[in-house]
Formats: sequence, C-alpha cells, structure tokens
Amino acid sequence: QVHVVESGGGLVQAGGSLRLSCAASGSISSIDRGAWYRQALGKKRELVAIIFVGGGTSYPDSVRDRFTISRDNAKKTVYLQMNSLKPEDTAVYYCKITTSGADYWGQGIQVTVSS
Repeated sequence: QVHVVESGGGLVQAGGSLRLSCAASGSISSIDRGAWYRQALGKKRELVAIIFVGGGTSYPDSVRDRFTISRDNAKKTVYLQMNSLKPEDTAVYYCKITTSGADYWGQGIQVTVSS
C-alpha cells in the first residue's frame, strides 16, 4: 500500500507564495508521475501541474509562469512552488502519485489566498 501526504498549505495574502509538499511512503520504489490538482468550492477538480518520469512538466495557462512542480526522487516527494498567488487560487489542493501503473491520492490540503 502507498500512502500520500500533502503539507505546506495555509493562508497567504495575494501576491504571496506557498510551497506544497507531497510525500509518498509504503510500498513504492519510485515515482513515475507526480501531479497536483485543485478543487475550489462548487467547482470541478482541475489539474494544475504534472511532472513526468523524465522530468518534463506541464501546466494550464491559469498557473503557468507562477507555479513550478518539482520532484526529489530520493525522498519520494513532489513539490509545488506557488508564487504570485491570487484569490482565485483558493482551493483544496490534492497530490496524485503514479507508480507501477497505479494512482494514489493524498487527502488534500487547503490553500486560502486573501485579497
């Protein structure tokens, strides 16, 4: 079994920064893909960043140039650096780890950006 735990969320003023961490543990030897999603109140869950096994990344236009996803293979951890935060970035952020063909989700962490 693989456990995924997010950390680093909280309350920040508009224009500020936060760094989310996503640590995988248990029966996992390596992370194939890591992704961050978010779900705002009353909205569908959306992908905000993904990092592939080779290190390539992809972002939607809404966060490109503000968010950066990275990974530490030794620590089995994926990060999301969020800069220039906006009130519309307020949401519950979820991490998804893909390993050996299976997806594992974290429980989610709240990010609130005040105006």
